[in-house]
Amino acid sequence: MEPTARSIARTYSDRVYPDPWEKVEDYQRVQAYAAEHPNSGRTAVGNALELPPSRVRGWLNGGQPDPVRGIQTASANGWIEPDCDMAGALVELLAHVLAGGSINETFVPAISTGRRVDHATIEAAFAAVGVETYQRHADSDGRATELYPTTDASVLGRCLVAMGAPHGVKTGLDAVPAVVWESPESIRRQFVETYVAHRGVHFETKATTRIQEERPASYLKDLHDLIGGCVEGNVSRGDRALTISADAARELGLS
Repeated sequence: MEPTARSIARTYSDRVYPDPWEKVEDYQRVQAYAAEHPNSGRTAVGNALELPPSRVRGWLNGGQPDPVRGIQTASANGWIEPDCDMAGALVELLAHVLAGGSINETFVPAISTGRRVDHATIEAAFAAVGVETYQRHADSDGRATELYPTTDASVLGRCLVAMGAPHGVKTGLDAVPAVVWESPESIRRQFVETYVAHRGVHFETKATTRIQEERPASYLKDLHDLIGGCVEGNVSRGDRALTISADAARELGLS
């Protein structure tokens, strides 16, 4: 599922609204009513819409709920109901996050460099969705360099979560996100190439590669089917790992 205003709104939490999308709808109702009745104050608007005047007051004075601001930011960046190029870029970024990154408690996505995925590759993936990057741990011997967005980071993270990326711990993910399966073949192939570049183990003495996953068996099966559908070479599945044959690895540009 591509990011929508509704799915992004539902990544927020609210003490009053069990469904934050309803808060967005109430805000929109207040703005529409106020536009038609410009002389109405907070009490009149609240009574007409059956909303507390204290809530209406802030919305009439320029205040916005967090989900509304997030939706506006996502829309301005082209992340809501994206065009073909942006949709492909978001799915590729999703692959980077699932295979070599994370989305933290404040919804900021970060992606780690690796043997086959360098700084420039990750920087380009973020640039394709319209954001520049900072890096951290670049001078640390014990930690991989991570890249994360300089602007609109939490909104981009919420868009990725709306697409199926885990928020926080990734090991509970039990399926490849539906947006990947729904994407055109070329985008699925790019997702696979990115994912395997991050996760595929390099062997000095053989051309095969192996992906180890500490995730439910259903996820591993999904991943096996996805990779197998993108290559002619053999991809086999074990209890906790996939083995990608030398021919399949070469198809994915891993030789």
